[in-house]
Amino acid sequence: MTKTILHKANTRGHADHGWLNSYHTFSFANYHNPERVHFGALRVLNDDTVSKAMGFGTHPHENMEIISIPLEGDLEHKDSMGNTTVIKQGDIQVMSAGTGIRHSEYNKNKDSVVKFLQIWVFPDKKNVTPRYDQITLNENDRHNKLQQILSPNQDDEGVWIHQNAWFHLGKFDKGVNADYQFKQNGNGLYIFVLNGDINVDGQELNKRDGYGIWETDKVNIKADSDAEFLLMEVPMNI
Repeated sequence: MTKTILHKANTRGHADHGWLNSYHTFSFANYHNPERVHFGALRVLNDDTVSKAMGFGTHPHENMEIISIPLEGDLEHKDSMGNTTVIKQGDIQVMSAGTGIRHSEYNKNKDSVVKFLQIWVFPDKKNVTPRYDQITLNENDRHNKLQQILSPNQDDEGVWIHQNAWFHLGKFDKGVNADYQFKQNGNGLYIFVLNGDINVDGQELNKRDGYGIWETDKVNIKADSDAEFLLMEVPMNI
């Protein structure tokens, strides 16, 4: 029987550090909710706004797949592998932390904020060699259809990670609907609404709502308004 969990936008954890305004779908830093630690292999979904010319100082990660999706502005990244890059709206960045990396992230601009999603996924193997990648996505490929932006396969569309996970973005006009077919048995799907209103198998979702669904093989997503959303299919057993 299909199982679901609903996380309304206004029930998320919230931390306002002045330079950083962050909403946490799952337990993170000083926000701890024992009923919201992870959704299968999806461990962190942070909705971050970074003030002008501010950012995260150098800090370590290990044994985690870290995905950043900029929603607005330019984010400068530096890491211990020697990468210095800027990611902006339309890009996706991935790091396999593996045996350990250190990195910093700063708002490149002195006159505007940066908004981005920071997502952590548990890997399916530990202590891999750290790596970094980023690509620019074609935003037309998600207009009224589902655009794959992440998978387990190096030769597939989007970036890849060490986990049997698939991410898709959709940007639907009002009234458009599509079926999402699960890629792997035993996986769940976590849907996060970026903008607008959608309906997932009868469940209404609004901006920044999250909805997990599992023990099924497909879902129908319908746009009740012009809407943008992120789909994250991940293993439920980790």
